[in-house]
Amino acid sequence: MIIGVTDCGMKYAVRRSGSSVAYCALSIKCGTRDEDGYHSGIAHFTEHTLFKGTARKSASAVNSYLDRLGGELNAYTTKEEIVIHATVLKEDLGKAASLLLELATSATFPEKEIEKEKGVVIDEINSYKDSPSEEIYDRFEELLFQGHPLSRPILGTSASVKRITGSELHRFIAEKFIPGDMAFTVVADVSESQMADRIERLSGKFFTAGTGIPAPVEPPLPEVFAACRFDKTLNKHNHQVNCIIGNTAPSLYEDPDRISAALLCNILGGPASNSILNSALREKYGWVYGVECSYTQYADAGIAAISFGCDRSNYEKCLEVIGKEVRKLQDSELSQTKLKAARKQFLGQLAIASDNGESQCLSMGKSLLAYGTVMSDIQTREKVEAVTAAAIRDSARRIFGQTDCSRLIYL
Repeated sequence: MIIGVTDCGMKYAVRRSGSSVAYCALSIKCGTRDEDGYHSGIAHFTEHTLFKGTARKSASAVNSYLDRLGGELNAYTTKEEIVIHATVLKEDLGKAASLLLELATSATFPEKEIEKEKGVVIDEINSYKDSPSEEIYDRFEELLFQGHPLSRPILGTSASVKRITGSELHRFIAEKFIPGDMAFTVVADVSESQMADRIERLSGKFFTAGTGIPAPVEPPLPEVFAACRFDKTLNKHNHQVNCIIGNTAPSLYEDPDRISAALLCNILGGPASNSILNSALREKYGWVYGVECSYTQYADAGIAAISFGCDRSNYEKCLEVIGKEVRKLQDSELSQTKLKAARKQFLGQLAIASDNGESQCLSMGKSLLAYGTVMSDIQTREKVEAVTAAAIRDSARRIFGQTDCSRLIYL
């Protein structure tokens, strides 16, 4: 893998694969948390409207540019990033790479397309109301991070989206889409050095050298951040009870605590059927269709949360089992046999996920923006292997302490 920075300040990473399919992504360090001075939801709305035409291509030309090659063009927004990415045959990688940079630097935001897209995004906002298992997580974050930029909903509100204008979108792009806050990543069966040279040439075509030299990537100074504590029940008149229990957790920059937290959450409610809560609530008792313990890392803080949905008659029983299993992890350390098995499973899941070229490409972009580099597989393994049973116990105490946790219930 080659990692570097172009003359204009854009970071990049190129990793060679053995596939005829190529993946590229442009990650921009700009998300919902960066919307001060703008209408809520503008980051997500910008992502949508980047595809609605550039100085060189109409909206229809943008949408068909890779489609006619059998490729795919997509994008997403998080609280800290906007990512545009493409999947193509390796011989079309140059076209895809050029298109991503063109979209980020010369989108025109036609007024007609803006108004049309407002309807699409508002429909997306309304659709969340029909999915309580998704809406509850967003609402939980809003309450937990109340008063902090991380509390902002990614989609914004119907009212705020209606107020977004073309001039506001142009101003947002000019202020936020600078090469020093961008990372271009490639996973493809190409010469890494030749692709690095191509990225340098493309960045010179779309940016002026020195216009966005990045500041050194360093962990942010510790922030005095006090999460809001709450125990809230909302009557949504749903057939099923949805519940989420959680707390703040280590941030992107809190090593080794974040690795311990990730392993803890995987042991407790990871995707495997043998995770503690899946084994109990789904496999043993059949009380839930699904239960998970998720962990999301941001620059200032993370969030770890247990979420599940069940019939009303099983709700109290689910809470009792969850409390019992969490206390076990808090009261005693895992045996060395269980710890070894948990590490192996976690590393296996990471390896399988990274075998997907698209996932690998997107992960590389996030890592470049956060740390200025991409961790090797060996480094990842070493970090996971270094997690002790005591560290997992301490994470369980810190994150899921009875007096610290917050809870949100949809009835």
